[in-house]
Amino acid sequence: MFGEFSPAMFTFWWTVMGLFVGSFLNVAIHRLPLEGETVAKPVFSRCPKCRHRLRWYDNIPVFSWLWLGAKCRDCKAPISLRYPFVEVLTGVLWFLAAWKGTPDRPWLVLVWVIALSGLIVATFVDFDHFEIPDEVSKGGMVFAPIVSFFVPALHESSSLAQRIAGDGNVDGTAALVSCFAGMIAGAGILWTIGWVGTKIYKVDAMGFGDVKLMAAGGGLIGPMGVLAALMIAAVAGSIAGLVGMLRFLCESRRRARARGRRDPWGRSVRIARLAGQYIPFGPYLALGITVQLLYREQGPFLGLFPG
Repeated sequence: MFGEFSPAMFTFWWTVMGLFVGSFLNVAIHRLPLEGETVAKPVFSRCPKCRHRLRWYDNIPVFSWLWLGAKCRDCKAPISLRYPFVEVLTGVLWFLAAWKGTPDRPWLVLVWVIALSGLIVATFVDFDHFEIPDEVSKGGMVFAPIVSFFVPALHESSSLAQRIAGDGNVDGTAALVSCFAGMIAGAGILWTIGWVGTKIYKVDAMGFGDVKLMAAGGGLIGPMGVLAALMIAAVAGSIAGLVGMLRFLCESRRRARARGRRDPWGRSVRIARLAGQYIPFGPYLALGITVQLLYREQGPFLGLFPG
């Protein structure tokens, strides 16, 4: 099918499909944390406020949000900007996957876009609920070995898989070894960090959902990709934490002034530090895994580690 596509048409096709899949991902993000609902139940999309079934023309990616003025057609409840954002983000990531994959490797592109879609769902559910759906993490742990064996190109940039293959042509066996090594490395490193942090701080330092997500991601990017992904996640998470603490510090001082109080700076700093500690780590793990999925052949983390 794709062999007849030009690179431009191939990329365009995947990008458009990504926009429509992004609309489906919004449904998954909303429903997966809810009791009694799944991505397939109820069958039709509906407004979360008034529960009216959406018309098909209210589900056109981005366009419908703009046409409706970011409001439900029936109850006029506001529709979050996140809905078109997720659609555009999915389209952009699918574009990058298609652009990197080219028409000669459609199966590799398919694996990438499925993995990227799962990471998008994990990111936004974690932002909203501080949890990562098992459908993504456990599903990814099953998905990774299967696709690694049948699409060994997924691990062609893995130095471990290359050493096992010997001749440089990574086959299913070499890719599977790299997959399981990545799963062990991803889960093992995060679990160890969480265990040590819990012993030191006497509180849970790492959610087990993060461990499962990193196991699934490690199966797709291999052990050295895991190290790079964790470094990217740590840097991005640290920056986000600092920004969060500064935001809470400014908000604490603003409220004190508005109420005519003279709270000491030390109290505001303690509040900011406490609030800044509670940030989901899953989105930053997803960022690291995404970078390694699409750009590992250039050397993980700008060449810091070999593939």
